[in-house]
Amino acid sequence: MNEIADLDGVPAHVPTVDTVEALVRRQLATALGGRRGFLEAAVPGLVFTIVWLPTKDVVWAVGASGAIAGAALLLRLAQRSSTQYVWNAVFGVFLGWLFVRWAGSAGATPEEQGLYFYLPGILFSLGYTVVLGLSCLLRWPMMGFMLGVTDPEDPFGWQRNDQIRALCSRLTWLLLLPGAVGVLLQGPVWLAGHSGAIGTGTAVLTIFLLRTVLGWVLRIGAWSAMVWLVARNATPLEPDAA
Repeated sequence: MNEIADLDGVPAHVPTVDTVEALVRRQLATALGGRRGFLEAAVPGLVFTIVWLPTKDVVWAVGASGAIAGAALLLRLAQRSSTQYVWNAVFGVFLGWLFVRWAGSAGATPEEQGLYFYLPGILFSLGYTVVLGLSCLLRWPMMGFMLGVTDPEDPFGWQRNDQIRALCSRLTWLLLLPGAVGVLLQGPVWLAGHSGAIGTGTAVLTIFLLRTVLGWVLRIGAWSAMVWLVARNATPLEPDAA
């Protein structure tokens, strides 16, 4: 793949739109991980919900969820394939377990502890959204850093080019969209379940559906929009104004 080009007098170290497009497509494949990556990320949460809803036994639910994630990890290791998506699931289960233990030690009921399993994901999405949004507002969009790693000779050259920086900002806003929507929808449901406004079982099931079904629809839609945006972008690149 030719990631650095010299077109119409543009210095070779200035990334082209094609470079950004290739980057977005590669990041799309990395983020989604195909059907297997989706299953490895979603099944532990599904197992937790299936076990917890009828039993309200958070120990069994977390244990079953962790066992599934662990089995997927062992299978990946045996096949000598990438464990990235499994580790994401394992880490998510571990964080959920920590929050469940913390809630239990603070006197939360078993039903309330089930809600706390999903709290780390909501908080992570909130932090992720804030960081990406601030990067755009400060004119250092996160997608620019992802682009910069493709040009070790001048990793911050994109920031000096108004066209590239603007494109990276739009891509970053799209990148944060799924997480922002997730927080706006899941956060109130979690608070409603915690306060007793709705049943904890209803809250847990709703959060799971929002995270897994709607969440992946939003991710695929956002990444598809990013690829479309780059493919449609015809803004000519200009040399750095050094």
